[in-house]
Amino acid sequence: QVQLVEAGGGLVQAGGSLRLSCAASGRALRSCDVSWWRQSPPKERDVVAAISWSDDGTYYADSVKGRFTISRDNTKNTVYLQMNSLKPEDTAIYYCKCVVPGSANYWGRGTQVTVSS
Repeated sequence: QVQLVEAGGGLVQAGGSLRLSCAASGRALRSCDVSWWRQSPPKERDVVAAISWSDDGTYYADSVKGRFTISRDNTKNTVYLQMNSLKPEDTAIYYCKCVVPGSANYWGRGTQVTVSS
């Protein structure tokens, strides 16, 4: 089993920054494809950024390119999402996901990000 715990969400003004963290227990995150997703009901949950276990290759949704950065610290078994130049439309619950290649998917419970205009 893998437990993922997100942290770092909060209330910030437009143009501000937040750094989210996804800490894992039960498995090394370096063995997962890790991604950040967000959901603002009633919208569907969408992927925001991802980092590959094999080569640390990254992916970003067009809406966050140039503003968000995903990174990992294997010594802390944690993946981060640095979010800069935040916009009100970035308001959502942010979730961390670990995909073990050829195996199971794991989700955290999410952290709320609210960007005020």
